Amino acid sequence: MELRQLEYFLAVAEEGGFSRAAERLNIVQSAVSQQIRRLERELGLPLFDRSTRHVQLSSAGERLLPEARAVLAAADRTRQVAAEIVAGADGILRLGAVHGPGDRLYRTLAELAAIAPGLQVRLRNAPLADRLAAVRSGGLDAALVRALTSAPGLRLIRVWSDPLYVALPAAHPLADEPLLRLEQLAHLPLRLAPRERNPPFHDLITGACRAAGIDPPPGPPFTSLQETLAEIGTGPPSWTVFYEVSGLPLAHHVTFRPLAGPAVVTSLAIRDRPLTAALRHLLTSFGAGAPADGGHAG
Repeated sequence: MELRQLEYFLAVAEEGGFSRAAERLNIVQSAVSQQIRRLERELGLPLFDRSTRHVQLSSAGERLLPEARAVLAAADRTRQVAAEIVAGADGILRLGAVHGPGDRLYRTLAELAAIAPGLQVRLRNAPLADRLAAVRSGGLDAALVRALTSAPGLRLIRVWSDPLYVALPAAHPLADEPLLRLEQLAHLPLRLAPRERNPPFHDLITGACRAAGIDPPPGPPFTSLQETLAEIGTGPPSWTVFYEVSGLPLAHHVTFRPLAGPAVVTSLAIRDRPLTAALRHLLTSFGAGAPADGGHAG
């Protein structure tokens, strides 16, 4: 009996057919059928009733399905424990990265190096969809994501939160306000990038506007950082939103003001399984590397 055969048995049982199981396993259907027949010969029992149009578990298959799940769970746990042993010594943590305000990520990595000096961290910068896909496939151990509220098949652990800032013309009357509310910006054109460029952040801002009862007129789309700031400073009045201002270039005739209310949350996306030692060290480091007030750094 091989673990692979039990995995195929479980896939057929859960998918209700050999074809769908093959699609899930990304192999040809004949390979699934062959391994199931070998498993049945090994056990001396028919696992499926093939006499109907739909493949169904036999009575023996129903009895054995929980046992197969238990065996596979034990094997998976064994792999995880082995990975934890390695990660506790000289393992590698593959992390999808985002730029953190005030170099928060780099402070976190410094804390991680102190906690687990043998752990090597490999950062990967990639678009959000690519980061999530890599975590699901195992290409990344975890990925930082910003403003994301759900990710099918993954677990999101909040690691920090940052306030939002409004960029608006320095000559606009609202530029004299120490703190802005969305209601004050209701009639000023809002510059946002197209939703497909960053759906979570776009939804955060538009959702906050709806919650505040405003529907600001759309301004020209947010393009590049320098171009957008230049147009805000010299063109017709408009505004946009940032979750970090410490690293922005000097922009003439543009003022940045904190925005009351909404904040952008950064989370760690991981597979929905017990934490490895490396991920536990990383989460500990995020707490140690956060600013004392828990707010904007830099």
